[in-house]
Amino acid sequence: MLIPLRPGEIDKLIPAVATGDQFTSALGNPRKILQRILISSIGGVITLLISQSQVASQFYSLWLVTGVIFILYLLWGPIVEASQRNGKLRRIGTAAIFEGEISDVYKEEKIENRHEQASKTGELELIENRRTWMIIELEDEDGYLGQISFPMEKKHQIIRPGYLVRCLVFSDDNNFNQIKAISDAWLPSQRLWVGKYPYLLRPAFEELCTIRINQRN
Repeated sequence: MLIPLRPGEIDKLIPAVATGDQFTSALGNPRKILQRILISSIGGVITLLISQSQVASQFYSLWLVTGVIFILYLLWGPIVEASQRNGKLRRIGTAAIFEGEISDVYKEEKIENRHEQASKTGELELIENRRTWMIIELEDEDGYLGQISFPMEKKHQIIRPGYLVRCLVFSDDNNFNQIKAISDAWLPSQRLWVGKYPYLLRPAFEELCTIRINQRN
């Protein structure tokens, strides 16, 4: 079942500016956080050093501000990234609440990163860091809708085919002939949220689903 959103409802469900949960998600894994720290520290130190050599120059203030921006990159970087993700969905033409069920559940091993490491004999070995992802396929009375994948955690082991699922779907046409994106999903019976990224303001979505689905029925 698809229930098209009314004008203004998308703004209540996907914020323009990143929330705390979205910031945490965009911050990334330890490897990505380390990259952000390196960019922040190296860029900040270099530009601040340059600014000190330009004290008498008209560009001193510019270099100083640039240095502060680099230093704060660890904070504003994830905010910008998360806001861009939100904006990408908010700009899609039409959105609707989807209520259906999980038709299939399976796992998949994904390589998160690769790096070379010296072995005990001194030879370089390619090390692959893998992580188990869960994929759930969604369908309703009209058939297959799409799938949602996310890193698997212990709490996800209870997920089974047939469970009720609700989420937002996005399309460029009002008939939803071609689904362009699917948000994170809510499994109401299990009181469990799943998804790679927390697009939705979850209490607001749960409340809207209750209102709109009751009206529909």
